[in-house]
Amino acid sequence: MSLSRPVRIAVDIGGTFTDLQILDARHGRVVAWKTPTTPADPSEGLLTGVREAAARFGFALEDVGLLLHGTTIATNAVLERKLARGVLLTTAGFEDVLEITRHVRRDIYGLAPDPFPCLIDRDLRFGVAERLRADGSVETPLGDLGPVLDRLRAAAPEAVAIGLLHAYANPAHERALRDAVAAALPGVPISLSSDISPEIREYERLSTTVLNALLMPVVRRYLDKLEARLGEGGFAPRLYLVQSNGGMCSLRRAAEQPARLLLSGPSGGALAAERISRRLRKPNLVAVDMGGTSFDVSVVQDHRIGLVTQGEVDRLPVRLPMVEMRTIGAGGGSIAAVDAAGRLTAGPRSAGARPGPVCYGRGGTEPTVTDANAVLGRFDPDFFLGGAMKLELAAARAAMAERIGAKLGLSPEQAAEGVLRVTNVQLAAAVRLSLFEKGLDPRDFALLSFGGAGGLHATDVADELGITEVVFPREPGTLSAYGILFSDLAQDIARSRLTPADPAHLPAIEAEVAALRAEALQRLADDDVPEAQRRVEIAADLRYRGQAFELLVPWPEAPALPGLLARFHATHRARFSYAAEGEPVEIVTFRATAVGHLEKPEEAAPEAPAAATAPKTRRAWQGSGTSDWPVWMRDRLRVTDRVEGPAIIEEAFATHVIGAGWIAALDPEGAIVARRIA
Repeated sequence: MSLSRPVRIAVDIGGTFTDLQILDARHGRVVAWKTPTTPADPSEGLLTGVREAAARFGFALEDVGLLLHGTTIATNAVLERKLARGVLLTTAGFEDVLEITRHVRRDIYGLAPDPFPCLIDRDLRFGVAERLRADGSVETPLGDLGPVLDRLRAAAPEAVAIGLLHAYANPAHERALRDAVAAALPGVPISLSSDISPEIREYERLSTTVLNALLMPVVRRYLDKLEARLGEGGFAPRLYLVQSNGGMCSLRRAAEQPARLLLSGPSGGALAAERISRRLRKPNLVAVDMGGTSFDVSVVQDHRIGLVTQGEVDRLPVRLPMVEMRTIGAGGGSIAAVDAAGRLTAGPRSAGARPGPVCYGRGGTEPTVTDANAVLGRFDPDFFLGGAMKLELAAARAAMAERIGAKLGLSPEQAAEGVLRVTNVQLAAAVRLSLFEKGLDPRDFALLSFGGAGGLHATDVADELGITEVVFPREPGTLSAYGILFSDLAQDIARSRLTPADPAHLPAIEAEVAALRAEALQRLADDDVPEAQRRVEIAADLRYRGQAFELLVPWPEAPALPGLLARFHATHRARFSYAAEGEPVEIVTFRATAVGHLEKPEEAAPEAPAAATAPKTRRAWQGSGTSDWPVWMRDRLRVTDRVEGPAIIEEAFATHVIGAGWIAALDPEGAIVARRIA
């Protein structure tokens, strides 16, 4: 899809800052901007950032043709339980599936483990007289809906979730029930399991449907505010939202299926990592995004990010395709404290955007990871955010002394160093788990560090893991927005059809794939994607007969079976160290991804610095005292410069610490690559 207006903007709204990447096709230059998030109304911060960027980089609001938007609206609503009041309609006798969940104990030694969250109370889960068999045939027809509709009206819900038994095989009963509910409660949003997640496994399908329903009013309110603001001052771009799978979707689809936005922002960082992997010719990267509130880990293997068909948010399963990612509550805003046992902790509580770290001077009183870095001299207090914010180092030092140092008998600097050590161990553990669960060795990977706080910890985390190469990409503080900038439209379609993967069933397999492909192409046509810019990707969930879990396997040559089976066996061997090639294999779910390519202007090469500039120095703490560290400006680095640690590299929206024993240099693509030399 092409647009006549030359500027496209990608926006990633995080918990602390709103990040923007701007691409102007007139000269191919990609620039970054950052502005504080406005939690009460994130669209306000978005528009503020766009106006600031327009004034800073010399484009008019009328020049913006495309706005690609990643958001944490859905995620935050779930985490904070700021959801609509909903009702669940399900097959009579299955009202408690949502509460029974799966019998999996995460805390195996806990005598009273925390129950799994349940978003709809028992008195708001209504049984409907009907029953479908697993093949979609009708066992009990849909009965009289009058009593159920009366209870529904009395409950006065803000949203309705409908999830009937085996509706993935036959949606007829769900659709008839939807029509009756819509007539009884005009204007109330309704979510069908056969629309949002038409797959086997009753609990996961119900959980996803409920999440989607309860998010519909929340996301709709935000989109209404955003659409109202888009007409201001001539700013009227075409707007797309980022989904958890890394692809874009229209406002209409985002409003209908907001559960697809649950990893909207972080998925942009994984997309950027995949793009950087190809540009730098580094096939294996472990990408770590450390922002104000969280630390996200994704793995690029053989130039490809991983996708999973199910994730979770706050222990709530989401049966939808999403970028494979591990997130922990560790960011620059993570609050450091000493617990009742005298143990130093960092996170997962965060100071967020308001009040933020103590050094921001916005009323924060609890020291954070950012304050620890400030106390140790790793920031220039007059150049934070490129000079847009002046840091209050004295306040950060006082808070560190009072809240941490006094309780542990440490100086403020020793306390700050302790906070960073605790944090780095947590970050390394998240990376280690992300790799080890796939049977991968950290030493075979380079660490791609980004996010506003990532560069401060990267070489220390690499040391914890035995990784000997760290990549600091261009504009790391807004890299998730950079990944969004080059994304495409994408819609996922799934159909659970348990089918033996053998030649005797090839006609049925071909029919399923053909139907999926046709539906995918029709969705792209509905989104006005030109025929030449449409692509359909086929995949399948496979398992050995008798297994209780599946593996997602790409199927580029569908519906040819030999290639699919070979990929499945290879994937199974890589994941579990063995493959039973003589055992029968089943296809559980057929999948299609409809991709609509968005036109991507060429990105200009990075500009070389006008002249060589020697580094300045700053007193920074390490180990047992302070010393003079060289401080380099990133935009003045040349490919011939060598930055030997300990050293600091500063840029407008990020600071990078090059640890002792590391040496860093500028890559021709504009990335800084640090290598362990001692």
